Amino acid sequence: MVLRLRIKMSSFKPTPSQTVGPFFSYGLAPEQYGYDFRELASGNVIRVSDAGEAITIVGRIFNGAGDLMKNAIVESWQADGDGKYSRTICEETFSGFGRFGTGTDEGNRYIIRTVKPGKVDEQQAPHIALTIFSRGLMHHVYTRLYFSDEVDSNDQDPLLKLILANRRDTLIAQRVQNDQDTIYEFDIHMQGEKETVFLEF
Repeated sequence: MVLRLRIKMSSFKPTPSQTVGPFFSYGLAPEQYGYDFRELASGNVIRVSDAGEAITIVGRIFNGAGDLMKNAIVESWQADGDGKYSRTICEETFSGFGRFGTGTDEGNRYIIRTVKPGKVDEQQAPHIALTIFSRGLMHHVYTRLYFSDEVDSNDQDPLLKLILANRRDTLIAQRVQNDQDTIYEFDIHMQGEKETVFLEF
């Protein structure tokens, strides 16, 4: 015997929206938070020394009130020093994919150790694509990180040209040189006067 059910679809209501948190720690970056699960990606993107110039990107994420966001995760996706993307994030040499949560660093920073990307084509300046997840966000957001010491390339980048001149600096990471490492500082502001330019796809 076959039981046939007729369901009136109009009697169902849409599932309520939910934020993208709060289970970041063991869901996305378990090892960083001390859980015994191997994570897909860490804040250390470098797997071989010849992938390019080693750099460290350090930043904080602020909400609209100017407070530090302690429950956020930043994912990064980039080309290597020659401007070439990996075919897979599991690539043994250079994955190009990184992930770091702000909840374990003393200053609630995200820290990504990687290589400075090369130009992927003749027009685009060296850049890193970033995705931000956080408690309270209905959807993750996207932005790009460009480099302060790539002025000529930045001036020619087609995406940066679309952004108002007084807003472009929200996408520029500032280079800080110390004795041991090349550091780029890049804070992300979710709202407010310093709001970072976010991209829609």
